Amino acid sequence: MRVDGGSDGPMAKSIFEHVSDGLEQRSDLAKLEARGTVRLALKQAGLDVGSVTAGQMLVVLAQVLPAELKVRGVEQSERVCEILQIAPKAAHPSDAASETVDAESPEAIFRRIGRD
Repeated sequence: MRVDGGSDGPMAKSIFEHVSDGLEQRSDLAKLEARGTVRLALKQAGLDVGSVTAGQMLVVLAQVLPAELKVRGVEQSERVCEILQIAPKAAHPSDAASETVDAESPEAIFRRIGRD
């Protein structure tokens, strides 16, 4: 069993963990439920924990995760996700402020999940 999170890169792991930990703190979800919910939201957006950028996570928090939280009975899911958007910005402010050339735009993510 790997304690370090497996193959997740240090930046992606940090973003994922910040968001997952924040979700656990701001909801009734247990640690594994919070992590699993964030993973499912990323998967729905066609993203992977090991390669997600702060900018991509912000899109997931705004467009995908609120619905996942509603399904799980989390009250005020939109507000929770607004608060969680602080985590990627705090963890990697330069990444969140401007996506790098190789990072996907929000539009590309939405096209992939069929919400464009």
